[in-house]
Amino acid sequence: MVRRVVTDLAREVDPDLLEWIERTCTFVTTMVDRITPRTTEEDRRDAADQTGVDDPALVVTEPFVEWVLAGEFAAGRPAWDAAGARIVDDVRPFETRKLWLLNGSHSLMAFAATILGHETVADAIGDPVVRGWVEEWWDLAARHLDLPEEDIDSYRRALIERYENPRIRHLLAQIASDGSQKLAIRIVPALEAERAQGGSATGACRAVAAWTLHLRGLGAPVNDPGADELRRAVEGDLSSAVGAVLRHLRVEDDEVHAEVLRLAEDLSRQE
Repeated sequence: MVRRVVTDLAREVDPDLLEWIERTCTFVTTMVDRITPRTTEEDRRDAADQTGVDDPALVVTEPFVEWVLAGEFAAGRPAWDAAGARIVDDVRPFETRKLWLLNGSHSLMAFAATILGHETVADAIGDPVVRGWVEEWWDLAARHLDLPEEDIDSYRRALIERYENPRIRHLLAQIASDGSQKLAIRIVPALEAERAQGGSATGACRAVAAWTLHLRGLGAPVNDPGADELRRAVEGDLSSAVGAVLRHLRVEDDEVHAEVLRLAEDLSRQE
């Protein structure tokens, strides 16, 4: 993406600049993993109390950080690995791990845990029911990740510790925004991989069920311009709503429809 943006701009500015970039520069693929919630006024007041610094630009983030890079450096690679960066041949398995395990569980909690009344990630993961949903999703997703089992297990343990951190006030309502864009990359690929192997994909179907109910007004408020038309499509009976959501996600599977409907009915009773 960076390559495309830079070269498109250079092409408009000066053909010689574009030629120089293509001959001289390289673009490295990166993946950054660090939870940095959007700061609210309450967060800023808490940060000021903790640090003595009253700065509206202050953002409280977590201790954990992971930076993974792959590619060639035109002038030699800086020693970023000495400061903790991870240099790999291919970023994609690590990006997928983050998208499915971190981002996918965030979306699951944002839609499902808010139906139970939880407000933050720390609140949600402290609920044994929600924790079970997250672990079930992780079990499913982990089966389809192209990384060593010990890497996935250690990442899951780190995620639990990160989610339980009460000093990172990560609002589920913030995470719930723009689900129409997020579920297609965070949930659906693992769901389809599981179904291809004959699994019921319950852990993934629960996220879809929760999003369906979210669009119908349960849990976190809807903040998703991309779902305006879909919100009208889910106003009917629940089975039709599930069908509309699955069509939006391009999932055509009668068994998935039945499982999503079952889970949506169960979730709606827990409101």
